[in-house]
Order: sequence, then C-alpha cells, then structure tokens
Amino acid sequence: MNNAFTPELLERIIDNQADYAQPLLFVGARVHLFDSLVDEMKDADILLGEGFIVGTGPGIVTAAGDDNALVIDCTGMVIVPMVVDARAALGLNRDRSSDVGTLWPGNTGTFAVVDAELAEDAASAVASVLTHPESIAAIVIDGKVALWNGERTVNAPAQLDRSHVGEVSPSASPYVGMWIDQSDFLYQELTADGRYDETRGGRPHAFQGSFWIDGDRIDYLDDLGFWAFGEFVDGVLHHGPYILNRR
Repeated sequence: MNNAFTPELLERIIDNQADYAQPLLFVGARVHLFDSLVDEMKDADILLGEGFIVGTGPGIVTAAGDDNALVIDCTGMVIVPMVVDARAALGLNRDRSSDVGTLWPGNTGTFAVVDAELAEDAASAVASVLTHPESIAAIVIDGKVALWNGERTVNAPAQLDRSHVGEVSPSASPYVGMWIDQSDFLYQELTADGRYDETRGGRPHAFQGSFWIDGDRIDYLDDLGFWAFGEFVDGVLHHGPYILNRR
C-alpha cells in the first residue's frame, strides 16, 4: 500500500464525489500528458472538475485553499493517461483537437497514478498498469476513483462475465429478420435464437455465427472464430462496406 493513499482518504474522496462537494487535486507527480505539444511535466498537479480536467501543471497546489480542493499527495508518483493516444504522443495528429485521452485541461479525467519505482518512463508506467494493476496507487475514470491501492472501489463498474462468451442466447430485438444490401450481393438473416446466416453472391451459408445487439450496435462472433460489428442508423444496417435494408 502507498502510505499516502490511505483508506481514510479514499473514504473522503468517495463521500465527496457522491455530491461533488470539492474538486480533486492530485499534486506533486511526474505527469506524462501524451499530448501533441506537451510531453512531460515534473512536480506537476492535476485539478479535476466534475469528470474533466480543469488544470494541469506545476503550481496549481498554491490555489488549493482558494478552490477548496481535496488534495491527494502524489510525491514520488507518476501519472499517465488510461486512454493512450499513440498518435498524439508521437505528434502524428493533424491538430490538437484530434488528441484523445491526453491529460490536457478540458479532456476527460481518466488516468492512473503509479509508483515512480514502477515507472521509469511513460512506457513502463503504462506497462505497469496493464500487467500489475494490483500495484497501482489509483485509477481515475471519468473523474472518479475506480481503483485505490490495487483494489476496486464502489465507483468501479461490475466486471463483465466472460464465462458465456460465444454462447447463443435468444434475441428479442426488433432488428431480427432478413437484411439485404443495396447491390443484392449480401443477404444477412438475424434469427430470434441469436444466430446469423449470410448468403454472399448467391453462395449460401458463406458465414454463420452468433450475434448480440446492444441498442443500435450489433456484434458478431462467426463460427470460424472472428469478430465483426455493425450499426443500425435510422433503421438501416451498416456492416463494413455494406448498407443493408430489411426485407
């Protein structure tokens, strides 16, 4: 356990975030922003508003009292984004508005706090998050602390049940039926037993498998083992290069 990240402090943070009484201020860390213009800041602070980053950089802590901020001491720690935009980090985005997940003011507050001993550089910090989550001091998702000293908090969503991946389940979706693309090449039948069957260019059963519909998104698991997806937009199914209408 990181001595600064105590259960008592977590309790204060959780109580505070229930009704957003105070902004959170993470202070004194080495921050890897993964931003197109700014790479790393030493001894820097991150001020969180209600779900987004208000400020990033050294010296924000001097206004902690003015802002009534709840301060989390991150001395000896490294902060990295949880959503890594390699294009931004490498300066390959067309403009900064294309940056995703960077720790720049205005962006979503989603980052990890890692002990500096596990994070010699940005790459090792990210690797520690992925391979040793039990050693991570904190993970913040959309401005809320979801992991604290390696343990999930009440803010963490329930873990997905992976035991039934690939199981066929009945579908009550209104999208069940036969879908045909505009060129009459692809016929895709979605059946109520959660299965799909494709005819391509007159070749029956070209692909078959299971599907799951969540809102307007459809995910496919083909019997050959690959995954695919589509999206229903205004009653039209967009699936890869195909645009399908229901017969």
